[in-house]
Amino acid sequence: MKAITSRIEHLGGVVVDASRAAIELWLVYVSTIAGIIRGLSRKAGGRGRPKGEITRQLYFIGNKSLIFIIVTLGFIGMVMSYEACLQLSRVTGDYSQLGTQFIRLIVSDFGPTLTALMLATRVGAGIAAEIGSMKVTEQIDALRMSGVLPIDYLIVPRFIACIIMTLMLSTLGGAIMYGAGGLTAQYSFGVNPNLFFDLTLIRPRHLILMVVKAIAYGAAIPVVAGFCGLRARGSSEGVGWATTAAVIGSSFSVIVLDFVLSAAALFLTGGDL
Repeated sequence: MKAITSRIEHLGGVVVDASRAAIELWLVYVSTIAGIIRGLSRKAGGRGRPKGEITRQLYFIGNKSLIFIIVTLGFIGMVMSYEACLQLSRVTGDYSQLGTQFIRLIVSDFGPTLTALMLATRVGAGIAAEIGSMKVTEQIDALRMSGVLPIDYLIVPRFIACIIMTLMLSTLGGAIMYGAGGLTAQYSFGVNPNLFFDLTLIRPRHLILMVVKAIAYGAAIPVVAGFCGLRARGSSEGVGWATTAAVIGSSFSVIVLDFVLSAAALFLTGGDL
């Protein structure tokens, strides 16, 4: 009986902790949006954040991730194209729809989602480590004592920069995937490049879905990573926990958002996506 009671108490504690964390995460997101609105009502570089911080974050998130995204998505595109061609060669040998279906998948899903997953590992970990270090060294408490809101100072510029760069890197990463896949199909299976690089089946709804996903992912990564950094406790061990939690949480949020947005798109288009 005591064992059952202990398990129930443990389960209840887990549920309470998860609920509290979800509420705190939501408050961080709301505070971030409020910080953006406050920033629009005053001069940039004012009390909310240092001057040029958004530019610095654009460089950190975008330029520093450029090679990583290009190499990773390029190889993924090569593997996907090779496997698709290999299976088609075994079944029908008809490659006429390969390129058109490949680009639709890239634009609607793989481009923004894979880019966001790569950014979640690199950018999410960096944001959590930086904010977590400030938290355990009491720099965030010093910001509050100086009258500066930590959300405005730390998360808002990363939020804005991450949305912009996720959209740009998703477009670039998708193009790299498509190009690498086309070259692989051409030189490995002799697929006509004019047949592969056919964009006639791309519709505005595919582009809209890509933009929506990229914006959603770009908003989720810094909020989740910043939230994990703000929850860091203790010393370097707490920073390590925050970094690990940020990578896991950011990646999980991207996957969940991908499912939700894809399901919503299928519903709105009547399954014709």
